[in-house]
Amino acid sequence: MAPSMVLAGARTVLPTGIVDDGRVLVEGTRITATGDAGRPPHSTTGPGAPVVDLTGHWLVPGFVDLHNHGGGGASFTSGSAEDVLTGIRTHREHGTTTLLASTVTEETDELVQRAGLLSELAEQGDLAGIHFEGPFISPCRKGAHSAALLRDPDPAEVRKLVDAARGQARMVTLATELPGGLDSVRLLAEQGVIAAVGHTDATYEQTLAAIDAGATVATHLFNAMPTLGHRAPGPVTALLEDERVTVELINDGTHLHPAALRLAFHHAGASRVAFITDAMDAAGFGDGRYLLGPLEVEVSEGVARLVEGGSIAGSTLTLDRAFQRAVTVDGLPVEDVVAALSANPARLLGLSDQVGSLAPGTYADLVVLDEDFALKGVMRRGEWVIDPQLG
Repeated sequence: MAPSMVLAGARTVLPTGIVDDGRVLVEGTRITATGDAGRPPHSTTGPGAPVVDLTGHWLVPGFVDLHNHGGGGASFTSGSAEDVLTGIRTHREHGTTTLLASTVTEETDELVQRAGLLSELAEQGDLAGIHFEGPFISPCRKGAHSAALLRDPDPAEVRKLVDAARGQARMVTLATELPGGLDSVRLLAEQGVIAAVGHTDATYEQTLAAIDAGATVATHLFNAMPTLGHRAPGPVTALLEDERVTVELINDGTHLHPAALRLAFHHAGASRVAFITDAMDAAGFGDGRYLLGPLEVEVSEGVARLVEGGSIAGSTLTLDRAFQRAVTVDGLPVEDVVAALSANPARLLGLSDQVGSLAPGTYADLVVLDEDFALKGVMRRGEWVIDPQLG
């Protein structure tokens, strides 16, 4: 078991707000108490709990990523369990202490096999579950998915993938306007799996129908869907205006103009935004040639594009960079950024009692940032992944 410790002195983002001189007591794998300099956690007065002085830093919850295809040169969409673990470790080192592994469009049998491998890692606690992105998406908005492998969302095939995940399927991205789309959304809702609208060519009205059927997430809002028009408002408007929907945003400076990101925050509100990476193998690794499913990708200056056609192919983003950009470039309040990176995705996954906040009883998953919001330390389950070594 991890030793007890008191994390003291940081500007600490608690569920109740920011505490300028916070105290967080970690015992074993859990946070057991919180407070501030005036009202420290009661148990911190006991013997044997060393104090880690985080003065001059921020202390925030560990990040939760709903949409991630890999990192560290390794892919969640192909390769061995050790490859997947390499990607998981890479993102943990950037503050993501909880994540879903996302697939890409493949043949059904290959996706079933992939689901079996990923579900084992979820069962042992390395992943929070599986996100199926494709093959049930629009050929008009396929992005970095193989056109030859796309198909309509037949509920029987959707159910086959969910069953293959052995209870670890957490989200499926669908073009809900396609034949079988609404029935598949209803099936997913009945199974307790998030139905996400994405890679879609739906109209405003078709998107509303999907939400009414049970869809609750917008897969990387704005990307791989029609733009907002004054006569054809399309899916973006429907997804932003409906209180039942949480919108994913990729805040890497490539996928979204800062004004589009601010527009989403303004209309959806901070409680309905989830920052994601949509990362592929090159995240935390470097430029070069990679495969995303069956498609070849060229990463240059940190931007991933298909070799054939030039479509953006996921990102090389890590969530610590998304945090820093959101505060320093986009000018968002720290509390709103913490909600988008931690609390909101944890709520979507039904894990709010475990992760997503620095609340007593939750896992000791947390991130230490300096005054410029650069990552300095990461703790997961009470163990330092990156020790801040602040002396």
